[in-house]
Amino acid sequence: MPKFIVVVEDDESIREMLRYYFQSVGYEVHAYESGEALFEAEDWNPCPSLCILDIMLPGIDGMEILRRLRAGKETEKLPVIMLTARSAEIDRVTGLEGGADDYVVKPFGIMELQARVKAVLRRTQQEDGQTIVCGDLRIDPAAREVTRSGEKVDLTYKEFELLRLLASHRGVAFSRDDILQTVWGYDYTGETRTVDMHVKALRQKLGDDIISTVRGVGYKMN
Repeated sequence: MPKFIVVVEDDESIREMLRYYFQSVGYEVHAYESGEALFEAEDWNPCPSLCILDIMLPGIDGMEILRRLRAGKETEKLPVIMLTARSAEIDRVTGLEGGADDYVVKPFGIMELQARVKAVLRRTQQEDGQTIVCGDLRIDPAAREVTRSGEKVDLTYKEFELLRLLASHRGVAFSRDDILQTVWGYDYTGETRTVDMHVKALRQKLGDDIISTVRGVGYKMN
């Protein structure tokens, strides 16, 4: 069965280009021009492997669509790549803080987008069944669940991958560039703030004692 991708893009030329290209390389694609059309057509059974989502949409915008996806039981862990014509850092940060797993600024190259899609899908399929235990923190990669002191903690896709990386190498200091290359899976040069933002989110959800800053290097799991 081919991997199933959802595309939400109001620009018909971009939407059809994405549909045609990803179908030509073996993906099943459902493409929609609006959030309203998406939610009317999809019952999320089966859940897509990934969603490519434009931010600037008529009606329900991309951020609201993302919020609804993250609030849905079937779609809370759905990897989302956001498309945006905006290049300001605040717009990228807003999307990532809202639960997006990646973003691509328009105009973009189709090969770059495919590489990012493949990287996200590859990481989604890498399910290691061995539970990682760090004190009262338990990470179950197969179920993609995290608990601390028995309480479940909800993480975004990237937060989970970052936590799993650090926990799998407890005590080892990773540079921001190493984290970007491993968790994001491609050259993300100059975007080290992305790592800082995700570490901040993990500390807010798990406590400040989980991850330490190693001055001049990056981060490590305590």
